[in-house]
Amino acid sequence: MRQRETVLAYGSAVLYSIFIGFSFMFVKLIVGKAQAFDILAARFLLASVLLSIPVVFGWVKLNISRKDIFLLIPFAFLYPILFFTFQTLGLLGATSAEGGIIQATAPIFTVLLSSWILKEQTNRWQRFYLVLSVMGVIFIFVMQGNSFSIGHLGSILFLLGSTLSFAVYTIMVRASTQKYKPYDLSYIIIMLSFISFTVISLVQHSISKTLYQLWEPYQQPIYWLSIFYLACFSSVFSIFLSNYALSKLEAYKVSVFQNLSTFVSIIAGAIFLHEQVTIFHVIGATMIIVGVVGTNLAGHLVNKKNAKQENNTPSN
Repeated sequence: MRQRETVLAYGSAVLYSIFIGFSFMFVKLIVGKAQAFDILAARFLLASVLLSIPVVFGWVKLNISRKDIFLLIPFAFLYPILFFTFQTLGLLGATSAEGGIIQATAPIFTVLLSSWILKEQTNRWQRFYLVLSVMGVIFIFVMQGNSFSIGHLGSILFLLGSTLSFAVYTIMVRASTQKYKPYDLSYIIIMLSFISFTVISLVQHSISKTLYQLWEPYQQPIYWLSIFYLACFSSVFSIFLSNYALSKLEAYKVSVFQNLSTFVSIIAGAIFLHEQVTIFHVIGATMIIVGVVGTNLAGHLVNKKNAKQENNTPSN
């Protein structure tokens, strides 16, 4: 891979982490103003519109057949449909700390799956730094004083299912990057997600006879602003950026950047929501950053060493 592509891939992974990190703040601003699936439906509706504009005006040409749409349904089903559904169900009976800790283990699942399915190999230093990043996230949540309990096993299993669905999605995207362009893949995933979340939202309100509640949140400017950010940056750009990064980098390298979003969410909360930042936030954030950089740097140095050895090996 050329140096320019490597820089763009890592830049995409970093931007993806930043967008996801800020999304926690915007979700927090509107989480009490509408039901979870109403927010998701509105988010992916606007995301579908934004992605469709370049297609309608001919700036981007999709190369997707009807057969491809059916083949890509499992992608959208895993993330974001199954990911957010399991996460929502899990958080009904679990704490946000439990959700954060379990989600932090996603890179570990990604490493195991990528080694098994994609045959992507990691060295001991990469595994060390990856675990360090995960431990940084866990350290932050534990030191906040939130308890972690296995007494509500059902909620924990839902959260675990959410984490596993994202890990499997990462592997599937990595395996399909040679067949689909990042824009095509992102477009179909977001469209399928919009349809799914809209159906779920409408069914929920139809059963409870509360369809009128769908329009109430839109009377508040903060709801519009948050939905725009979640649709534009946390959906369109983040999915596109992660898909691009996965087309150039190994799955575990991209997955570990997800933990960097925890660091970004802490900074965003401190600056914009005036949330307290303590020494354990600094320690945990340092562990995350060192782990993310170390995981990717260790892999780069090993690849460089292997390439040098291959060049020095005499041919028969």
